[in-house]
Amino acid sequence: MENKKDVKSMLPQELEQVVQELGQPRFRAGQIFKWLQSGVTDFEKMSNLPKGFRQNLGNNFYIADVILKKRLESTLDDTVKYLYMLHDGQYVESVLMHYKHGYTVCVSTQVGCRMGCSFCASGLDGLARNLTASEILSQVMAAERDKGVRVSNVVLMGMGEPLDNFDNTVRFLDLVSHPDGMNIGLRHISLSTSGVVPGIYKLMELRKPITLSVSLHAPNDQIRSRMMRVNRKWNVETLLKACRDYIAADGRRISFEYAVVEGVNDSDACARELAARLKGMLCHVNLIPANPVAENGYRRPNAARVARFAELLNREGVNTTVRRTLGADINASCGQLRRQQAREGEA
Repeated sequence: MENKKDVKSMLPQELEQVVQELGQPRFRAGQIFKWLQSGVTDFEKMSNLPKGFRQNLGNNFYIADVILKKRLESTLDDTVKYLYMLHDGQYVESVLMHYKHGYTVCVSTQVGCRMGCSFCASGLDGLARNLTASEILSQVMAAERDKGVRVSNVVLMGMGEPLDNFDNTVRFLDLVSHPDGMNIGLRHISLSTSGVVPGIYKLMELRKPITLSVSLHAPNDQIRSRMMRVNRKWNVETLLKACRDYIAADGRRISFEYAVVEGVNDSDACARELAARLKGMLCHVNLIPANPVAENGYRRPNAARVARFAELLNREGVNTTVRRTLGADINASCGQLRRQQAREGEA
């Protein structure tokens, strides 16, 4: 794979240049793109391309894919968690969830993460590397292939910070939504950020009709800086200003993720302070009862406490729901399976 180019990350117009440089007519680009987007990982299987051309492609390019190493299926619902190995031996996770409207896949954008959020298992070992657009795309394809279903929604909320891998994330959005490819509409894609403010503004300039989801998790800097290292660089006020600017430019509602942690950010006072900050904003708050992670000692609050928190926000006019828990019996939140694999490998 060394010195070969990643053909699966290329858009049709880029493939046109490639085929012309290799002495082939432009229409070959469309053929290659459709093969790649259908999940083919071997140039020799692209049967409508001339044999010599297929060999030439194989000499100069590689087709990225993910290798399924572990699969956990929930007995409580139809959720499936995947651990994939990449070409260099690194591991990433993704999750396939079944809702009434169809199947949603949650994909990773990095191997690990450098954001250092205290409640998240993905960043406990730091960032290993960014994923290419093709590696992100391959997670969607692999989930469809495994379950024999059509994925209708994508959530960039797995391992990693999408806006810390901005160019590959945007290229993935262009690839997965392309009408000649998987054709998943951008309105069916959500991107979650921990609050990388410059990335929010860069995304705003692109005017892509995705749903922006912001991991807020606290109503003030004192709590948020303790939970999320990113807040020490871009604090709550700076982040919320960026969100308001994004809404003004895009006209679409922002979703705020709020992991409710017992004794940390779940008090009535926190709910009232959060409501005061968000009141009047075109937004939705998604409360997530925190997943226990052994390394941080955080505890999940009881259902009554979470319901009370939601009630206080809704009472103040801030639209709030509690996220339905899926895959609770398989640790469906990302990062834990990869760490387990690493420990097994060391053993």
